[in-house]
Amino acid sequence: MATSKTSSNVVNRTSGLASHRNPSPTENRPARQDKFNSEDTIQWTRHVEKIKAEVIEQVKAQMSEVLDKVLTDSLQSFSQSEHSNAVQNTQQQTDGNDRRRRMQDGKVFVARQSMLDELFEISHIRTIYHMFVAALFLFIISTLAVDYIDQGRLVLDFDLFFYAFGQLGTVIWAWLIMFCYTLFGPYYILKQWRELHSSYQWKMPISIATTMVLLAAEITVLGYFPVYVVLHYQLPPASRLIIIPEQIRFLMKSYSFIREVVVAVHRAKSKKDEVDRFPTLHSYLYYLFCPTLIYRETYPRNPYIRWNYVRRNFAMILGSLFYLYFILVRLCIPVYMNKNNQPFTRRTLVLAVFHSTLPGMLMLLLAFFAFLHCWLNAFAEMLRFADRMFYKDWWNSTSFANYYRTWNVVVHDWLYYYAYQDFLWLLGPRLRSVATLSVFAVSAFVHEYTFTMGFGFFYPVMFCLFAIIGVVFNFILNDKRKSPVWNVIMWTCLFIGQGVQVCLYCLEWNAQVQCPRTGTGFWELVTPRSWTCDYKG
Repeated sequence: MATSKTSSNVVNRTSGLASHRNPSPTENRPARQDKFNSEDTIQWTRHVEKIKAEVIEQVKAQMSEVLDKVLTDSLQSFSQSEHSNAVQNTQQQTDGNDRRRRMQDGKVFVARQSMLDELFEISHIRTIYHMFVAALFLFIISTLAVDYIDQGRLVLDFDLFFYAFGQLGTVIWAWLIMFCYTLFGPYYILKQWRELHSSYQWKMPISIATTMVLLAAEITVLGYFPVYVVLHYQLPPASRLIIIPEQIRFLMKSYSFIREVVVAVHRAKSKKDEVDRFPTLHSYLYYLFCPTLIYRETYPRNPYIRWNYVRRNFAMILGSLFYLYFILVRLCIPVYMNKNNQPFTRRTLVLAVFHSTLPGMLMLLLAFFAFLHCWLNAFAEMLRFADRMFYKDWWNSTSFANYYRTWNVVVHDWLYYYAYQDFLWLLGPRLRSVATLSVFAVSAFVHEYTFTMGFGFFYPVMFCLFAIIGVVFNFILNDKRKSPVWNVIMWTCLFIGQGVQVCLYCLEWNAQVQCPRTGTGFWELVTPRSWTCDYKG
């Protein structure tokens, strides 16, 4: 607008100058004409310079206003963005504090499905399951065919089953004793401690006395008693592998309950606004059967029970047991029975290890599927327990560190919150590597104890795989390995490790049968018989 106005003024002034000119009669004379032309040019130049100056001033003023407005808007938007970033950072910091607080408080249970249940909804993954079922049928048909050719009969012989699960009556009454103590012992001892702790001033002596009573009860009923039953009654392998894992489960369950209750009581005492409420026996009973090792008074629950789902899971557990039976009968026992006629050499050991990789890996997959998926999901469904994350996608792991975290989430949570975090709380966060090593040591000891008591002989294969090789692989094949090549390396190591376990334990089992112990000395009990037995009996 200002520029157009200025231009119109220039035109008007120019037309005015032209209209006021009054030519004289002598205009045609060249001298006077040159004089008048030079004066007009000078005046016109001055006028144009003046208009130019005015236009420049007006443009400067308008540009200044525009720049001021732009800068003002920019400052306002910048301040708003800074404020929003500050709010977002504060919110993120609050969320981080909440996450850290939740980590300090322990595991948070949420309603979710098991990963295999989600994957089985995909037809391609379901086909892989069908392939394993077809392989089971193939094992049954081949066994029937071999029995018919060798013995002329079409009857499946399950003598190995009846032997392995013998003396189930002893297993049942021993389990009932451990269960009754785990239900009533820690609960009422802690309840009495809470009442005395809040009533009397001598809190430290009461706590020490309660700790000694609990420790003595735990060692007697959940420590010594199962070992006595297994050794005194000479239970067969499968019956032993019911008693010993249940012993470990009850110890872990009772420890979680004791720790959570003690922490809750002390927290309620320090915060007077909280109500010191002792857990109900019903919530503790539910916890003893639900598939988790972390105690909470309440868990997320499903609205109803899918009984067809429960029956299907128990059927798959039975099918997995038959699968394991045919793997032992068709792939393991014939091979290691032939070893009895051969001397023990390095060549036979290497061949036996590589022959055992396939049955060993099948056993690992069966153990995972039968227990971590079918068994835990069946009990979770019957109890309407909604959090079904008993494992993660361990098969996609590119590092052994991730494999250890995702293979068995139930046990990993217990080790993480009650072993790893408590160790850091006691000794400080600088000793993370030492805390990791302590967790591996506990896990290696428990696995070796289970195998030693289950098979009836000491052969520290599992301990070496966990405490030595497992630790090395945990730090070498760590979470920084992201390439798919490392997934191949992990599976190769699993195949070899399972082959070593199956081979060495089968050789030791045959050695114990062919070359039984002649004494009860310490070194004879801890020295593997396969090292000295020549398999020529």
